[in-house]
Amino acid sequence: MPATSRALTAAVVLLVGVGVSVPAAASPLRDAHLPARGAGAVHVLRAAPVAACSNATRLKRWRLRRLAEQTVVVPAEETDVAAVTRQVAAGAGGVILFGSAAPASLGRALSRLSRVARGGIAPLVMTDEEGGAVQRMANLVGDIPAARTMADTMTPRQIRRLAHRAGLRMRAAGVTMDLAPVLDLDGRPGPSATNPDGTRSFSPHRRVATTDGLAFATGLRRAGVVPVVKHFPGLGGATANTDVAPAATRPWPQLRRNGLRPFAAAVANGFPAVMVANATVPGLARLPATLSPAVVRRVLRRRLGFSGLVITDSLSAVAIRDAGFGVPSASVQALRVGVDLVEYGAAPSQVGRVTRSTVHAIVAAVRSGRLPARRLRAAVLHVLAVKHVDLCALAGR
Repeated sequence: MPATSRALTAAVVLLVGVGVSVPAAASPLRDAHLPARGAGAVHVLRAAPVAACSNATRLKRWRLRRLAEQTVVVPAEETDVAAVTRQVAAGAGGVILFGSAAPASLGRALSRLSRVARGGIAPLVMTDEEGGAVQRMANLVGDIPAARTMADTMTPRQIRRLAHRAGLRMRAAGVTMDLAPVLDLDGRPGPSATNPDGTRSFSPHRRVATTDGLAFATGLRRAGVVPVVKHFPGLGGATANTDVAPAATRPWPQLRRNGLRPFAAAVANGFPAVMVANATVPGLARLPATLSPAVVRRVLRRRLGFSGLVITDSLSAVAIRDAGFGVPSASVQALRVGVDLVEYGAAPSQVGRVTRSTVHAIVAAVRSGRLPARRLRAAVLHVLAVKHVDLCALAGR
């Protein structure tokens, strides 16, 4: 090729590389197969911009079953967490621990369990470490007074420090989420079959319950444990314990004036997770609150503007069964109305069966159109956000 032609060709290539239109008459490439528009100009096609990687874009590649698995919490005895190895390896979103005396080896056992988690996404490990009558691992964490005792004998600063110490010990034992504090307003005896709260409540007075309850939650959070405020929209004064019977909260107008306030304060202060009650709300919801679009979607998500993680109370409760739901169908309904993570209780021998049935029901609901796929993905986004998981960093696992 003559030197002049080589130079001209190089100039054209350089101009094309930076996206400049080149007059056809000046180019020896006018007969090449380049796209052209109009007479006398060659225009370069640009590739469509590639969407930035995010959890949302990555989740669009997940199969329905994997999405469904991440919304389910499986129960395990704290003395035998290896029993749920199969569920965690399949992608369970969380593990809830039951028992009254955790083994000293719990941390090591939970570490081994997390290592088998699908895609390197460890489950949330949660338990009910409230204090008083509700402690699962006092032998590792130390005795915590009942919420009402804390409110009567301690300042908010002391409560925060106590929760911080307990949270550090929980974290050391492999527990990453505490289903506490209770923000319900209740001053009656209990807990019992007739009253789910009793001394689990800091106070029947909303200012005390708010200040002390959020102090407890702050202490946990500073220790690296996710606090879960409960039982939204307020179970204080309920007609029964939903674990053993159907129950109703106080009427909605009264609940809105008082019982809802501590939860509104928790949302306003950026706390990351809320558990919804299994009681109905007279004047607002005939279904148990955790299954009610009025409670979860309208009040919690829209009115209060909560965009964090929403968890069900146990879907094995009698109150759920009395409403006509089993664990699988209740899980679908809860996800439909805006819940992100569903949990249940079962004997160890039944955990595999119940988990499979629940995951199957969720997948079937998406395929049939009863549960929008975007709602399921949104639920998983909330779960991953609380776990601080970046799927783009885990790409390929």
